[in-house]
Amino acid sequence: MVGGAAVGDAVARARRLPSLRVGLHLVLVDGPSVLPPERIPDLVDAQARLRSDLAMTGVAIFLRPRVRRQLAAEIEAQFRAYRATGLPLDHVNAHHHFHLHPIVCAQMLDIGKRYGLNTVRAPREPRDMLARIESRTRYRRKWLVAPWTALLRRRVRRRGMTTPDHVFGLAWSGAMTAERIAGILRHLPDGLTEIYFHPATADSFAGAAHGYRYHDELAALMAPDIKKLVQATGAQAGGFLDFAAA
Repeated sequence: MVGGAAVGDAVARARRLPSLRVGLHLVLVDGPSVLPPERIPDLVDAQARLRSDLAMTGVAIFLRPRVRRQLAAEIEAQFRAYRATGLPLDHVNAHHHFHLHPIVCAQMLDIGKRYGLNTVRAPREPRDMLARIESRTRYRRKWLVAPWTALLRRRVRRRGMTTPDHVFGLAWSGAMTAERIAGILRHLPDGLTEIYFHPATADSFAGAAHGYRYHDELAALMAPDIKKLVQATGAQAGGFLDFAAA
């Protein structure tokens, strides 16, 4: 989130950890913008933050050329800000998966190509596998989202870019415990898999999502048993740049 208050600290930490693969989390709704509000008046609310009404923002993007121009300008500004950090661009995704919007997707791919975009998350989670891990829980398939996810995957691959075959972190967003991660690793499907988290040292802070167990996710990532299990699977771990170079 290149417009976030802690971006300077995040970039400094990433520079100290050159093996850490980092990417751009595009924020086009419900967060801080990079451009000043007067440059993108139709994308911000009365508090000068990017609008949190995703549905209405999505409709405005579809219907109004002026809004699409502002959207393109903000996307360009965020890619430019990321390039200015000097960090390699491992991947790109978007806040609230807003890049599933077909116009956002098209602009992201067109603009991102000029900045070295090579890998994009398409949030496609195998719910049948989740049910095997927690058999007493039923997971709804999001039929309204599925066509847009499929379209995103096709567009990314048509351009010769990479998108993971499987993504985990959707159904259990904010609740990726060690037990759930272990279940995913024991049932890891073939192909390229992304597992994403929201780790933090505390559960309560400015901007925290209600009910998210940030500290539990951090503990799970640091658990020695999880590290051993990753090694036991024989899976090759790393960022997307590692696989692109292979």
